[in-house]
Amino acid sequence: MKARNNVGLMMTAIGGICLGAAAVGVSQPVTTGNVLAPAPARAPEDLSIAFRDVSQRVLPAVVSITAEARPAAVTKALDGRGSGSPEEQMLRRFFGDDPRFEQFMQQSPEGGRPRPKMQGTGSGFIVDADGVILTNSHVVENADRVKVRLHDGRELQAESWNVDPRSDIAIVRVKSTDKLPALVLGDSNKMQVGDWVLALGNPFNVGTTVTSGIISATGRGPGINEREEYLQTDAAINPGNSGGPLVNLYGEVIGINTAISSRSGGYDGIGFAIPSENVRWVAEQLIAHGEVKRSYLGVKLQELTNDLRSQFEVPIGKGALVGDILPNTPASKAKFEAGDVIVEFDGRTITDRDSLIGNVERSAPNKSYNAKVIRGGKEVTVAVQLEAMPSDYTAALRRVNNNGAATSPAKPANEDVAKLGVQVLELNSELTTQLGLKDGAAGVVVKSVTAGGPADEAGLKAGDLIERAGTKTIQSMNDFRDAVTSADLDRGLLLHIKRGEESAFVVVKKDTN
Repeated sequence: MKARNNVGLMMTAIGGICLGAAAVGVSQPVTTGNVLAPAPARAPEDLSIAFRDVSQRVLPAVVSITAEARPAAVTKALDGRGSGSPEEQMLRRFFGDDPRFEQFMQQSPEGGRPRPKMQGTGSGFIVDADGVILTNSHVVENADRVKVRLHDGRELQAESWNVDPRSDIAIVRVKSTDKLPALVLGDSNKMQVGDWVLALGNPFNVGTTVTSGIISATGRGPGINEREEYLQTDAAINPGNSGGPLVNLYGEVIGINTAISSRSGGYDGIGFAIPSENVRWVAEQLIAHGEVKRSYLGVKLQELTNDLRSQFEVPIGKGALVGDILPNTPASKAKFEAGDVIVEFDGRTITDRDSLIGNVERSAPNKSYNAKVIRGGKEVTVAVQLEAMPSDYTAALRRVNNNGAATSPAKPANEDVAKLGVQVLELNSELTTQLGLKDGAAGVVVKSVTAGGPADEAGLKAGDLIERAGTKTIQSMNDFRDAVTSADLDRGLLLHIKRGEESAFVVVKKDTN
């Protein structure tokens, strides 16, 4: 099981569309227009019957998945593949820089015998009667061989599998002599907090299991994947449930069970599922092309906190803040600027950064689109021609300069700004080289931060480059001094800082405690 910040992706080790004709029969909800009519209150026995009915209709389409991968040292000996193979990369996620890694790769626990394979299990569900299965990318992405066990006990070798790690969605193809039962993707946008759901899968490889719960929240972003907006549920999800369906009481799949937040490694009451509306678009592309084709803008986006919204004068529930522009991208060519708040793209309102990413990714490349941005308190329209997202785009976003905090060069201008609790240095050529900055960089460099002061509370650190204060671009120490002098720290001073390759806006405020 892979975990990050106490959030685990629910695999046991390695790690509507109804596309076929033999869909499981699903009774349709009563609707009023496009809105689900309120369900009548159910007596306990009625709810039990509903759970039983849905389980009986959905279970035949739920599968268990076993993924096998050979350790890299064995793989290298057998077929000449080097240490950079996907299997070794997968195992290094678990071992990191542990020096015992190679020993583990080459020996079994009993002593000295080669380890033939690594094996893990997950879950999935059939969406096409001809043998297309949906699951999580992390269940199968590093596998050499994938085996699928159907609900009736048959075991089938996967003919192929295609993965999209960015969304953590994958499809697996199997071949059967007969039509397979398939599930329908429902509309996750219609799910509301408090709605009943069932989670199905193969936890701990004990066999296909059904658990019940409710939608606890929507739009969750626990920080485990690039594309999130998860549904949160308290239906029990455990290792091995990854890739299984989360269904509503009409038997429609409204999510793919993906992760839990846990301190124990097992179910602690908080599970996450990828919404079906996000699954649908990815699945259709994986089925049609074997990969997901996305467009991109080329900006680093930052969450708009209440303090930042106040500084940029943007209401809650609207806008995506541009923290930085990547060079040689559609955004840089269109002259977007750090500090732009994108409120509309191609005529569609942007509510937050996920809203912008989703709209951009699904737009056709090599076409021009209009974006409305708030820049310096005014609404500006920017025309941008999107491009196809390059394969290394994620790496470019995450590339961080790990230079340490700057030490003072011989004779820089140095000023103690007591109002902020920070000492700053005039940027010179020596500091520019030391911090790995590009020629032409401008601003002041943080030399030290007073513990417990406003700058410390805002997260500033020694070595940060302050490029902007309020609406003013910082070219010199005098610029910074003037901006700080005129600032009202009760309201806060907006700073744009650069730390290595990363940039962010922060608000420095007077401590009111």
